Amino acid sequence: MKRRYTLIYWREGRWYVGRLKERPDVFSQGESLSELEENIKDALMMMEEIEAGEVPEGHQTKEIIIEA
Repeated sequence: MKRRYTLIYWREGRWYVGRLKERPDVFSQGESLSELEENIKDALMMMEEIEAGEVPEGHQTKEIIIEA
């Protein structure tokens, strides 16, 4: 299934940095705009796998405690 997202991006030094308007928790960076687009797609896929309860191949999990 194809979905459309809006990439909000800006320059920080030599990096393009961006996030998805519809999913502000998904962000990435790249040395070019096309690299940023590929990296943001990868980040979205990883977030969806994690939200579905899957751990991406090659990744590990560890419980941590964070005081708020």
